[in-house]
Amino acid sequence: MASPHSSQRKATPLWQPEIVKRAALDSLAKLDPRIQARNPVMFVVEVTAAAVTLILARDIFVGHGGARSFEMQIALWLWFTVLFANFAEAMAEGRGKAQADNLRKTRTETQATLLREGGEITVPATSLRRGDVVMVRAGQVIPGDGEVIEGVAAVNEAAITGESAPVIRESGGDRSAVTGGTTVISDWIKVRITANPGETFLDRMIGLVEGARRQKTPNEIALSILLAGLTIIFILVCVSLYPFALYSGTRLSLPVEVALLVCLIPTTIGGLLSAIGIAGMDRLVQHNVLAMSGRAVEAAGDVDTLLLDKTGTITLGNRMATEFIPMLEVGARDLAEAAQLASLADETPEGRSIVVLAKREYDLRGRTFAEQQAQFIAFSAQTRMSGVDIAGRRIRKGAADSIAKFVQESGGTVPAELTRIVEGIARTGGTPLVVADGRKVLGVIHLKDIIKEGIKERFARLRAMGLRTVMITGDNPLTAAAIAREAGVDDFRAEATPETKLRLIREEQAQGKLVAMIGDGTNDAPALAQADVGIAMNAGTQAAREAGNMVDLDSNPTKIMEVVEIGKQLLITRGALTTFSIANDVAKYFAIIPAMFVLGYPQLQSLNVMHLATPQSAILSAVIFNALIIIALIPLALRGVAYRPLGAAAILTRNLLIYGLGGVIVPFIGIKLIDLAVAAMHLA
Repeated sequence: MASPHSSQRKATPLWQPEIVKRAALDSLAKLDPRIQARNPVMFVVEVTAAAVTLILARDIFVGHGGARSFEMQIALWLWFTVLFANFAEAMAEGRGKAQADNLRKTRTETQATLLREGGEITVPATSLRRGDVVMVRAGQVIPGDGEVIEGVAAVNEAAITGESAPVIRESGGDRSAVTGGTTVISDWIKVRITANPGETFLDRMIGLVEGARRQKTPNEIALSILLAGLTIIFILVCVSLYPFALYSGTRLSLPVEVALLVCLIPTTIGGLLSAIGIAGMDRLVQHNVLAMSGRAVEAAGDVDTLLLDKTGTITLGNRMATEFIPMLEVGARDLAEAAQLASLADETPEGRSIVVLAKREYDLRGRTFAEQQAQFIAFSAQTRMSGVDIAGRRIRKGAADSIAKFVQESGGTVPAELTRIVEGIARTGGTPLVVADGRKVLGVIHLKDIIKEGIKERFARLRAMGLRTVMITGDNPLTAAAIAREAGVDDFRAEATPETKLRLIREEQAQGKLVAMIGDGTNDAPALAQADVGIAMNAGTQAAREAGNMVDLDSNPTKIMEVVEIGKQLLITRGALTTFSIANDVAKYFAIIPAMFVLGYPQLQSLNVMHLATPQSAILSAVIFNALIIIALIPLALRGVAYRPLGAAAILTRNLLIYGLGGVIVPFIGIKLIDLAVAAMHLA
């Protein structure tokens, strides 16, 4: 399992010259009406810009009054508005494409050692198909995605994860999946290929991070429908203004009506909406989390309940020996020595921790057993004991009931004191292991789940965000309760099975809640598929990776907290910029509407609170501001609004104060400054 401090993919600089250059070219390509039609707001702006341009071209070439500077500037800034919106989207996509280019560089012309009945043959990796079995030895590149079916090896996955530390991949467990393009650095493994060429995990990563397969999320679709509705309403308003202007004796030209329409419709959020969604997925990639869809990122921001496995997520993953508790009339050093001897053949992490604790606490070090003809008994799941027979002694260490049976079969009795100690350790969430020497019980070893450092504070942060945390464990209820209390989770489920996880997710969803969970095993696949946000560990099985809608390339279970924060940041950013966009329209109304009708209705001059120079200057300044504000907000759309764990009411209040009030004030200042510049340069 990766460390909680595993590497984070380096963020691409916002204004990197290569990305800016590519985005500038892409913004021109996006003028294609078929592309613009996906964004109703900007499609209307492009159509109106084209209409004004055609009328001006007619005036120039046919001679209908000649081209006028004011109308030409209106047409120019309308095109800039479309281009700036395209540029925002292209910048968001460009950051993903830059990462995709880096991933493509990891591809090499790999040769594969294909296993056949007659032996081994060397073939190009591109010829491998699902089901083929290949041998990969130290120093060789794994030729395709697959699962280890035999062997164990250290694998360098830096090409995919950016993490230089090797990971262990082995058959028969939850760390069997391997990714094409990674390198075996020790030993060997046999791999069954699970993906055809073009369908590999690397291919999916490239397609997703460059936005080629991105689809609009439900919230994005809903907001697009709202923006389209507002656009239609304002089109009708502007069309109805024409006869009203004729009645009042005011002459309205098409460029002026178009300027009004473009300033009335929510062009700011319309131009940035797509960029916000793409940037959210990009921020996840920077944290080495690959989202299979924008829907998953969005759902992460609305999650109500987090389901977390205890082992490896809340705890370090292995129980460690923390204390030797001797029986009456038994010395602590004698107990530690016997426990160490009984654990020398125990290759489990718990067994090794006993050896280390005895060495650290009592300076008990290795010794030679050759002359004593020691016979070691390895730990097994059947006996639940390990030990050694040496110099006439039969030393055993294991589960309390197993050792009790061993002592009784040896002719001894189990002291009542042992039951008290064992039950006391269980109540605190620990695991008791009993040590005996033949018919005599020597004492108890206290094994304890080590809670990850800082995990309690992280759960408190999630609670402040309004999320409920539920720990899932196979431990008994007493142990589970103690660990849940120490870790600070809100609830727990003990003695959990895969069916328990699935049932719990469905129960939460039936109450209208969104659920996120993490998993790495094949038995986690049903729950990962059922969860609204299912985060699969890259180190896990292929089934888990396919069932989840996110993959954590670092295989760090605590990453779910960053995922939730990024999802919330995406939603808050979209809400903040929508608030700003609608609010800044208010200032544009005060700039354009009085300017349009002041000749027919002099009383409207009182609404010219900005004291703009002329009607033409007011209209042109509003259109220029409308275009420039999109460029000004691109960094905010790409980086996202800073997220802090506040309640929904507090976040709404902050958005209204900062982006609502700011959306009203900034345009007043901006339009006035542009008007001063326009008047000084005699542009209108």
